[in-house]
Amino acid sequence: MAVSHHEMRVFPELATRVPGLTLCVLTAGRADEYFALIDRNRAHLTQHGDYEALAASDYETAHAELLQDPSPSLRCGVLLHGALVGRVDLVAVDPPKYSLGYWLDHAATGQGYATAACRALIEYGATVWGATDVFAGVTHGNAKSGAVLTRLGFEVAEVFETYTRYHRALAAAPVP
Repeated sequence: MAVSHHEMRVFPELATRVPGLTLCVLTAGRADEYFALIDRNRAHLTQHGDYEALAASDYETAHAELLQDPSPSLRCGVLLHGALVGRVDLVAVDPPKYSLGYWLDHAATGQGYATAACRALIEYGATVWGATDVFAGVTHGNAKSGAVLTRLGFEVAEVFETYTRYHRALAAAPVP
């Protein structure tokens, strides 16, 4: 039986290489937890001049975002032992080319969680969606985020006035 495109994008939980760290599809069912995560990280989210709109979100705005179907992109919560500690998205820019976005709770940084979460989602995108390229932008001054991408095999593709664009070419899918 063939799996529909929508079914391929939905998974109950996606394991990472870090014990207890998983990804789940981030839906309105986690709105309270998601808003609390945003609320306690407002200063962290804007320290480099990015995520300002997210940091300014009130509960209604955050909840409304989670009510929207992100298809054909994927919006994931990063869970540590079941608790929401961040978000990672794989955005369908021009499939099979995707963009990666991610952020973690300030208290969850520096422990390899962003690298593990991004790696799991990139691998999922490559094996399930056939992604061939992933891009990510990092605001100047956010060296830790750039380091995550470097660990994941990304290279600097272009430098703009306020951010650097990174790129990673993925292995081509085998020809059937």
